[in-house]
Amino acid sequence: MRIDITIPNVGESITEVEIGEWFKKQGDSVRKNEGLLLLETDKATVEVNAPESGTLVEILKQNGESAAVGEVVAHLETANGPPSKSQETASGDLAAQREQTADQPNSRPGTTDRSADAAPAPEPERKPIDEKPAAEEEFGPSARDVEIIAAKEMAAQETQDAEPAAEPVEIPGGGDRAGRKPAPAGDRRDEVVPMTLLRRRIAERLLAAQRGAALLTTFNEIDMSAVVALRQGHGDAFRQRHGIRLGFMSFFVKAAVTALQTIREVNAEIDGDHIVYHDYCDVGVAVGGGKGLVVPVLRNAQQMSFADIERAIDDFARRARDNRLKPDELQGGTFTITNGGVYGSLLSTPIVNPPQSAILGLHAIQDRPVASAGAVAIRPMMYVALTYDHRLIDGREAVLFLKQVKSMIEEPARMLLEF
Repeated sequence: MRIDITIPNVGESITEVEIGEWFKKQGDSVRKNEGLLLLETDKATVEVNAPESGTLVEILKQNGESAAVGEVVAHLETANGPPSKSQETASGDLAAQREQTADQPNSRPGTTDRSADAAPAPEPERKPIDEKPAAEEEFGPSARDVEIIAAKEMAAQETQDAEPAAEPVEIPGGGDRAGRKPAPAGDRRDEVVPMTLLRRRIAERLLAAQRGAALLTTFNEIDMSAVVALRQGHGDAFRQRHGIRLGFMSFFVKAAVTALQTIREVNAEIDGDHIVYHDYCDVGVAVGGGKGLVVPVLRNAQQMSFADIERAIDDFARRARDNRLKPDELQGGTFTITNGGVYGSLLSTPIVNPPQSAILGLHAIQDRPVASAGAVAIRPMMYVALTYDHRLIDGREAVLFLKQVKSMIEEPARMLLEF
């Protein structure tokens, strides 16, 4: 039985996907619920599994091609169900052959009647030399035809070699038809690959954020000594109790949630001529995935413990590397935290993820000399940045938000006592 493999509904407002990767080739066997292909959307990647066990007999859409939701992209032939047309035809021919053989006396399939009174076989009719034999008509051209075709191809190749190479068509600003300058001589080369739907969507949203918002960034620095000491002193006990490592991100999520509930404008968004204030904190955490940067969301982060946050972030990071995040996990955040420090970034200005109004950027921790109690001390310091939409958030609110995050990170007991 033949089953159509169609593009499933992978999320709200998603009508088109891109074939990211086929896990199976045409003709391969596949088991039920085994991965068939990977779909790329403008939000995430989704794996499509085989509905039944069988053979992948036909692939209609190749890697990199687009397909609409509900479109058939492949055919799966299963062992169950009625036989295919080819099987029915073969069975019918075999039955007819057996019936014809049974009507002939003293004969068996695959044998020849050698009796003395058998009529001699008629002499085959002679054909003119130029006439093509029946076997050649069925299975391909004769040797003579091959020689003629080869001669024509050689003549065409000689004519093509004799013509001068066409010059690249110049366009305004220089370059060829692809908009690029001619490739340099030597071993250097350019590789041109199409952008994925996810990468195109990221580009569109970043441009929309810069064009549609009045973005401004304010900075501060945080002494990480208390958090570093807390992780060193209680990290092992935390791992034994909760089965997960105590990282820095959970501290910043907890600090940000407290600040978001105090300074509501940072947790709000603009909707036309209105301001929407959220009484919940859905915090997006930017992680590097297999296809680019993605921002899965911690729902109701204000209700999560340190262990809950660390487990959720670890799960997001693992599934992002394997391109297994679900589209609904990447939607609906009210605030975002991005940590460029894991890649060594010392300072940056992150871009707001619309329709959100602010994003917190974390950076690398470095030992630096700072003034402390009238003396110079070496402390682990981190620069933090808050990029915000100045249409909604004034400089005062942005500075107060960062100062509150700073005070809670430098005194982690405040997060436990909730003040």
